[in-house]
Formats: sequence, structure tokens, C-alpha cells
Amino acid sequence: MTGLALFLPATAASANSKQFTTVEAPNELLNGSPGAALDEIESLGADGIRIQLSWRGLAPSPEANRTPSFNATDPGSYSGWERYDAAVDGARERGLKVHLTIGGAAPDWATSRGDGLTRPDSAAFGRFATAVGRHFGSKVSWWSIWNEPNLGKFLKPIAKNESATVYRNLYLRAYSGLRSAGVRAPILIGELAPIGNAIRDIGTIRPIQFLRSMLCLDGNYRRARGTRCAKLPTQGLAIHPYSTRAGPFLTPPTDNLTIGVLSRATQALDRAARAGAIARGLPLYITEFGVQSYPDKRVGVPLAVQSDYRSIAEYISYTNSRVKSFSQYLLRDDDDDTGGNRYGAFESGLFLFRGRKPKPSLHSFRLPLVVVANRSSRARATLWGLVRPGKQARRGGSITIEYADRGGWKRLGSQRYSSSGYWKRAVTTRSGRKFRVKWTAPDGTRYTGPATVARSAAPTA
Repeated sequence: MTGLALFLPATAASANSKQFTTVEAPNELLNGSPGAALDEIESLGADGIRIQLSWRGLAPSPEANRTPSFNATDPGSYSGWERYDAAVDGARERGLKVHLTIGGAAPDWATSRGDGLTRPDSAAFGRFATAVGRHFGSKVSWWSIWNEPNLGKFLKPIAKNESATVYRNLYLRAYSGLRSAGVRAPILIGELAPIGNAIRDIGTIRPIQFLRSMLCLDGNYRRARGTRCAKLPTQGLAIHPYSTRAGPFLTPPTDNLTIGVLSRATQALDRAARAGAIARGLPLYITEFGVQSYPDKRVGVPLAVQSDYRSIAEYISYTNSRVKSFSQYLLRDDDDDTGGNRYGAFESGLFLFRGRKPKPSLHSFRLPLVVVANRSSRARATLWGLVRPGKQARRGGSITIEYADRGGWKRLGSQRYSSSGYWKRAVTTRSGRKFRVKWTAPDGTRYTGPATVARSAAPTA
């Protein structure tokens, strides 16, 4: 997909201007008081938050081998709701919507090997989902079932794609449990990890392969021999289309699903619908996504590149009308010394862990900007941007565009943006020209986006 950033269509007839954005910040939202993080997320103009809720973390006697005696559909039989309630209620107080993922690990007593991961008891999970639905009710705007079920360290066994069948049963029970609790909000399948690998036991099944298997379809999207599966009830597919250092320029092997190849997901959904496995026209939800950055030089990219890749990814998402949501994971980088393994976690945040220093991506999150080159002229390009539609941007307004070559910044002009926050403008450009956006919010606060350039290849550093 070389040239993706340069040659994506400048005008997308199928673009989705109603796409919403969630931020996931588990360390800040679920450990202690979430107020400051929620204020930050609101101020950035995000639409909502995503929270992962652990079955094991709430269940009674999670390390016991035998199932304890309790009313499993009664929220009062579980403990530990408080930290989730604080985040959910705090988000709603600020006008932020909530996406809740119900998942593992399971309590030991609910798994065949007593490990919290292997063949969780789907009936028990359905009862837990009923309790969760009764506890939160209409406070949740979107639900999804199990985080990255195609990843062996979250659901087993992965041999012969067995976890896909396990996941189907978990999903169906949870779907029924939530609906029986009165939940009417959309419930999503998936939360699929992006790239398969063959690591034994804890590896990853390729996401589209996993999707076919859980829908009882073979590689040609026909009913798999020996299966009798009814149409799966769902209102969308949730995906985590992370990439490597190549970012949006990566074209992974068949059945993998990264940000640069979102059409693979819509094509898979359409073929599955034609086979009668799911409803037609299901939307995509990008529910977890981020770009790894320095200081992790093993898998991360320079901070300026992270900023541009994040904006390009959002633009790709925008140009696909089937994509309902975009995601930022994380708010702040993970601790880069966690467990003594330097850079063993995620450095995909908008703030560095050390000193909580803002990255360029913090400013590009509020004011995304992409330089889309003209296919027929190197001297022409289209700028695509967004004033993230928080409370202050929803009425529409204008931004100032600046450019720089070798010298200082010069004013290009002003540009109106709609109530959705999106805008575009044809410009003259040259190799290496930088652009940036300035915006004065209605309350008088001034914001400046980072310098942005046309990118057509992954960094070599």
C-alpha cells in the first residue's frame, strides 16, 4: 500500500461525517479517581470512553476450583463494581458515552482447566452478562463481548480454531443475557486482534479466519461441513486494526486486518451476510487503536510520525462509510519499566509516561490534519482536517492554515468547518512543505496543531 497517505481520494463520496471517537484509559479511569482523566478526555473533544469489565474481577471466589453457591444473575452477588461505576457515572455526567466490553479472564471454576482461559462455561458467562446488564442498564451506549478472543492469551484453545466456536457460544449466551436484562443498545461481535501468528498456545488466529470460523463458514464463505448454525444476532463488528512500524502503509497477508486494509473487513461481512450467517450491511467499530511511538524504538515510531500516522488512520476510517467509530488507546503511555521489561507494554498514548509530557499526537488528536497529494500533479494537494467535535466545535467555525518550507511559518488563509468539525481545502505544495492548523475556541482558548507533511513511506529509523 505504498503511497497510501499521498493518494487516498481527496473527496470520498462514501465518507462518514458522523463517526464518533472513544478514548480508552484503563490506568487512569479504573485505578483511583477517574475525574481528572475524564475532564481531559472531555476537553479533547472525544465522544466517549471504552471500558473493559473483567468477569474474574467481579466473580465470587475466582480462584476456587468448584463453583460457589450464589445467584449469578443478581448484581448484588458480585463485588468490585465501584471502580466501574465511578468511570461510567463520571463519563455520563460529562456528556461522554460509554462502550463496555464484557470479558475475561473467567473465574477458575468456570473453565475446563481451571486457568480462567480454557473453554469458559458459556452458560455461566451468560448469567454474568445478565447481572452486568441489570447493573448498568441504559448507562451503556454500546456493548461488546470478550476482548481479542482470537488471541490465545485471552481465550483457549486456539488449535484448529476451536476458540472461535468457544467464542460463538460465549457471545450467544451473553447476547441473550443482556437482552433478558432489558438492554436495547447495540451489541457487537469481535474485538478482534489484527495480525495472526503461529505462537503455540498463546498465538493469534488471523481475524478474518476467526470470524469465518465463528460464523460456521469455510474459506469460501460457505457453510462449513458438519455445522448447523443459525444467523448470529449482532449489530456490528468491533476490530483493533493496529499496525506495525509501517503504520497505514502495511499490507499484511490475507485474513489479517490492519488500518490500511479496512475494506477486508467490510468485504468479509458482506460475504458472510450473503451466506446467511449475519444481517446485511453491518457496520464496523474501531474500538481499540493506537500508534506505538518512541521512546520504544523496537516497535515505535518517532513522535512526529506517530502524530501523522494517527491522523492518517483517522482519515482512512473517515473515508469508509461503514466505520461508525474510531479509537484512541491510550491517554498516557504505559509505564516503560513495568515488570523490569523496558518497553514491554504500550507507548501509544497522547502523553509520555515520564513527566506526563504531551506528545505531538495530543495536539493532532484535537486538530487532525492530513496532506493528500493529487495523483496528477505533484504541485497540488488537498488538506483534510477535523476540529474534533467536542462541545465547543459543534456549532461550526473557522481555522487558520499555515505552511512552512525552509523558513518560518506563513499564513495560507482561513477555512470554515461544519458543525461536524470536518473540512478540506485544495492547496499548492512542494516536496517537504509543512502545514499546520490554528484554532481559537469559542471560549477564547487558542490551539495549534503540530507540523504535518505528506507521508508516503514508513520511517527507516
